[in-house]
Amino acid sequence: MDKTLHEAAVKRHQRMRKPVWLRRSLPTSPQYEKVRRLIGDASLHTVCQEAKCPNQWECFSNRTATFMILGETCTRGCRFCAVHTGKPSPPDPEEPRRVAEAAKALDLSYVVVTSVTRDDLKDGGASHFAATIAALRSAMKGVYVEVLISDLKGEERDIQTIIDAAPDVLNHNIETVPRLYGRVRPQAIYQRSLDLFRYVKRMAPEMPIKSGLMLGLGEDDAEVEATLADLLDAGCTLLTLGQYLQPSTAHLPVESYVTPKAFDAWKERALAMGFADVASGPFVRSSYKAKELFGKE
Repeated sequence: MDKTLHEAAVKRHQRMRKPVWLRRSLPTSPQYEKVRRLIGDASLHTVCQEAKCPNQWECFSNRTATFMILGETCTRGCRFCAVHTGKPSPPDPEEPRRVAEAAKALDLSYVVVTSVTRDDLKDGGASHFAATIAALRSAMKGVYVEVLISDLKGEERDIQTIIDAAPDVLNHNIETVPRLYGRVRPQAIYQRSLDLFRYVKRMAPEMPIKSGLMLGLGEDDAEVEATLADLLDAGCTLLTLGQYLQPSTAHLPVESYVTPKAFDAWKERALAMGFADVASGPFVRSSYKAKELFGKE
């Protein structure tokens, strides 16, 4: 970002003060500190921390976390995301075991596993996901596993690797409406994500498919509704809708703050369109209360 654009972003960031419904305290608790230490001691990463999720205090305090595998460095540079971009290290073969041990120590019955995007790997990291799912199932009888994956460059053999590992829910975020892809996530392709859903639906018709959008990036209502229709047509049945929050002045600015009432209206609309369940609200994120959305709470 050049100096002029950066200065403009700083000024806009200063003007766009968060509305009252997005202001809340960030309390800690003994449980929060216990989870934070456990993750740190196991040399693990969570998307809660790396992506600066606003819910990490709540989730850690409730003994939940979304594990982020394949390191902490992403090969893509989406302009909404706080995760570091660069050249990643090779995958750690011991990471799946450590994730399973941490999940067991937290006594989780529902585990969400995501990753940075690893376009540098031949299989995009699909085999590492499969190993993590296997390690969790081996360590914890009856555990439910949700995976939040990248688009894997649309490679069907790699998507199949994930399907064969039999996660209970397959999640892949569409993130925004197609018109904004070039600005928001230039290395992704809207149609490629829809094709991923269609492949999963064809090969594993009973596997729940989940996706999510951020609102407040400049989309309009008609575009959101068209995107929801595309997701349904591709086989997605679970949906999350949340407010985009600018991680820093180097990231895309917030174009609008969506009110809680509007989020409620979007939930009602999405359910009427045919989604099986929807989590919609300013602080909702892909894995926020994932267990409840899957119906296991």
